[in-house]
Amino acid sequence: MRAMLLEQIGQPLQLRELPVPQPGPGEVRVRVLACGVCRTDLHVVDGELPEAPLPIIPGHEIVGLVDALGEGVTGFAVGDDVVSVFFPQWQDGPAEVGDFSTVPGDGVDGYAREAVVRPATWFTPVPKGYGHAEAATLTTAGLTAWRALVVDGGLKAGDVVLVLGTGGVSVFALQYAKMMGATVVATSSSDEKLERIRALGADHTINYRQHADWGKLVRDWTGGRGVDHVVEVGGPGTLAQSIAAVRIGGHISLIGVLTGRAGEVPTAVLMAKQARLQGLIVGNRRHQNDLVRAIEATGVRPVIDRSFGLGEIADAFRHQESGSHFGKICLEF
Repeated sequence: MRAMLLEQIGQPLQLRELPVPQPGPGEVRVRVLACGVCRTDLHVVDGELPEAPLPIIPGHEIVGLVDALGEGVTGFAVGDDVVSVFFPQWQDGPAEVGDFSTVPGDGVDGYAREAVVRPATWFTPVPKGYGHAEAATLTTAGLTAWRALVVDGGLKAGDVVLVLGTGGVSVFALQYAKMMGATVVATSSSDEKLERIRALGADHTINYRQHADWGKLVRDWTGGRGVDHVVEVGGPGTLAQSIAAVRIGGHISLIGVLTGRAGEVPTAVLMAKQARLQGLIVGNRRHQNDLVRAIEATGVRPVIDRSFGLGEIADAFRHQESGSHFGKICLEF
């Protein structure tokens, strides 16, 4: 079978032939059909993730077809479509992991290959009616947005949600918020992207390059109250504005550090706001199963910016790095 390997930082990924694996007890073999592209994939390739050993097969967001079962497997049958989970060992309960050392493609070999054998518990069903590329968007971006708003945030109808940018997590957050009856404010540096996000249901949009004090604009738009939830993907470069935008007692989900890994936090303002600033990394298997059921009940579908072939994985990473995408990027095999 074909697989893409990162053998040396700073060098192109290499297409290699590997033996076809066979499942053991409790394992399934999955023929990979689509793979999402995530920012952490780019961190691995660029040498910015210390957990990644070399050589390593990148990729942690896959959908595939179960084509062989090991002894004792229940819950899946040959012919089932499945989607991978981000933290294979975190099946349920509160967070148990604080790094990427157990994440496929980040700390152990991942899924940029034609077939993979892993324990059946490393996968969940695909939402009924979803295509392979659509389902591959759920492992990271879809589940992160779900956990931020629904699991941790307790999102309810009538809430006001602020989403930053138009990447995969932010677009999913918009869709889930509208699905559950919330009002959404969205920011971007691109008027073209703001037009697209309005077409998806955003109630108010702000070009943050034109309005440096966009946190105040958000608060003013809510009549001075502020938003209930912020999906914060920027990190130190945007956090002060997010704190300005959130209501007293509101919730900020810190899920990204696109502007840097460290910086100043206006602690006095955060204290006065009595807001909850919560970091998170994706979610567990139970969260993903709950998300699948919600999708099947509501019909929400992901926004895919562009798909690439397996041999075009480097082009997919560069497209991710450019920041020009709207929604998710995928590989289809």
